[in-house]
Amino acid sequence: MKVKTLLELITIEMKKAFKEAGYEETYAKVSLSNRPDLCEYQCNGAMAAAKAYKKAPIMIANDVVARLQESDCFEVAEAVMPGFINLKINLSFVSQFLNTMSKDEKLGVEKEAEPKTIVVDYGGPNVAKPLHVGHLRSAIIGESVKRIARYKGNKVIGDIHLGDWGYQMGLIITELKKRQPELPYFDDDFTGEYPEEAPFTIGELEEIYPTASAYAKEHDDYREEALQATFLLQNGRPGHRAIWKHIMNISVADLKKNYKNLNVDFDLWKGEADAQKYIPDMVEMLKEKGFAHLDDGALVVDVQEETDKKEVPPCMILKSDGAALYDTTDLATLVEREELYNPDEVIYVVDKRQELHFVQVFRCAKKTGIVKEETGLKFLGFGTMNGKDGKPFKTREGGVMRLENLIREINEEMYKKIMENRTVAEEEAKRTAQMVGLAAIKYGDLSNQASKDYIFDVDRFTSFEGNTGPYILYTIVRIKSILNKYVENGGNIDALTIQDASSEYEKALMLETAKFNDVINSVYQETAPHKLCAYIYDLANAFNKFYHETKILAEENEARKAGYIALLKLTKEVLETCIDLLGFEAPERM
Repeated sequence: MKVKTLLELITIEMKKAFKEAGYEETYAKVSLSNRPDLCEYQCNGAMAAAKAYKKAPIMIANDVVARLQESDCFEVAEAVMPGFINLKINLSFVSQFLNTMSKDEKLGVEKEAEPKTIVVDYGGPNVAKPLHVGHLRSAIIGESVKRIARYKGNKVIGDIHLGDWGYQMGLIITELKKRQPELPYFDDDFTGEYPEEAPFTIGELEEIYPTASAYAKEHDDYREEALQATFLLQNGRPGHRAIWKHIMNISVADLKKNYKNLNVDFDLWKGEADAQKYIPDMVEMLKEKGFAHLDDGALVVDVQEETDKKEVPPCMILKSDGAALYDTTDLATLVEREELYNPDEVIYVVDKRQELHFVQVFRCAKKTGIVKEETGLKFLGFGTMNGKDGKPFKTREGGVMRLENLIREINEEMYKKIMENRTVAEEEAKRTAQMVGLAAIKYGDLSNQASKDYIFDVDRFTSFEGNTGPYILYTIVRIKSILNKYVENGGNIDALTIQDASSEYEKALMLETAKFNDVINSVYQETAPHKLCAYIYDLANAFNKFYHETKILAEENEARKAGYIALLKLTKEVLETCIDLLGFEAPERM
C-alpha cells in the first residue's frame, strides 16, 4: 500500500480547501512552522495567490480557513495578518498516523516507484599506504549515502575504487629490487612459478613506500627507474605483475580489516587496474568519431561550453608520451560500469578540491556517449577535517594521523568515560566504548554539511551532552531501559496502540516521530545525511523533554501508560533506523 507522509496528508487537505474556495491548488503548499510557539505547520499560499486573484491575501486566507473547519485533520486552522494560515494538527489524526506507521516494516517510508541502479564510488584509498584521517570523510559519507539510497528500495553498488595502478607501484617495485635484487621477480630468465608468499608484510610495505617516495624526490635516476617500473608493470612484465598481486592481496586484507572497524563495507573492490583493458578501445572510439584531437602532442577532448563563465580545460586522454592519466582511468571506469552494471546514476564521494577534474570527466563522458544522456553523474564533494587550530587534522608530532590511531584514541576516551560512571563489567565496557566511539566519529562528521570544512574536536564529539553521537545513543539506551522495565513488570510491548497525546510534551514527541518519512525522502533526494543528523537530534530532544516532564512507568492509568510505551517503542525504532542509515548502532546499556 502507498503510505503517505504526514506532510502529504496535510497538503491534500489544504489543496481541497483552496479548490473549494475557488483558488488554484498550486498555492496550497504547506511547510513546517518557523514559529513553533504559534503553530505546528503553516501555509503562505494566500500571499502568493493575492497577485493572481487581485485580492488582499487575508481575504483569500479567510476563504480557505472557512473550508478547513470541517476537516478532521486540524485542531486549529486560522488566518492571521497579512495572510498566513497557521495550523495545529488534531491529536487523534497524529495518533492514527503513528499507529499506521508503526505497522509498516519501513515505518511508512515509501520505496521508489521505479527503483534505480546506483553506483556509489567512495573510499578511494591508495593501496600499500595506511589509511589516514584524510580517508575518513569519503568512507563515512559514502557509506551513509549508499545505505539511504538502498533504504528507498534502489539497487545500490558501493565501489571502493582503489588507487592501485600508478607511480606508487613503480616506487615499491624499485625499492624492493634495491633491497633484495636476488628475488626471482627481477630475473628476466626466470620461467618457474613465483612464490605464493609475499616478500614483505603489511608493516614493511607501509615503510617501503614512503622511503622510496622520499628517495625519488632527491635522486632523478631512481625516479626514472620507478617510472620505468610503472610502465613495465602496466605493460604486463610478469615479475612486476607478480609483485603487484602480492601488494594487492596484503593491502586489501588490511584495508578490509580497517574499514570493518568503521562499519563500512563495499560490494566491489575494484581499482584503476580493472579499467585498463577498456582504455585502448575507448581511445580508438574517441579518435574515430572525431571527439579527440592532438594538442601539443597530447590527445584531448574539448569540454568547454558556451555558458561557462570561466575556462574549463580540455579533458586529457593521453599524454604526449602515450601514458594514460586520471581522466583516462575515470572515463574507462565509466565504460566498465556501463558494460557490467548499466547504472542509472553514479555518485562520486570525493574531496571537493577535485571538482574541476570531475566536471571534465562528466562532460566528456556525456559528449562522447560513454554514458547515456539520461544517466545521472553526481559529484558529492566534501570539505576538510581540521584540528582545533583550523588546519588539517594532524598528530601531536605534526604528522598525518593514521585512521586506526584516531579510532583507538576515541575508543580510549569513551572507555574512560564509561568506566567513570561504572555500571557495566570491563569487557562490556570495552565493546560499548567501541560502539559509542564509532558514533562519536561518524555523527561528528555527518552532522556537518558534506561540502563544508569542519573542526574535529575529540572532547566535544565524545561528550554525552549536546549535539553528539554519544548523546543520541544515550537517548536510545534510556528508551530501551524503560521498555525493558515495562516488560519485566509483566507488560507486553507488542500489541500496544499509541493514544491521543495528553500533554504538550507528548504531542511534540509524536509530531517529531511523525516527520520520519518526510525527512528520509528529502535526505535521499538531496543526498544530505547532515539533515538526518539534525532530525534525530530534534527527536532525541523531544523524547528527553517528554521523559523529564512525564511519569512514564509510574503512570497509574494503565491505558495511558500503555500509550506512552507504544509511542516510545516507535520512537526507538525510528532512532535505530536512522543511526543504521548513518552507519552506527546503539549498545544495550551505557
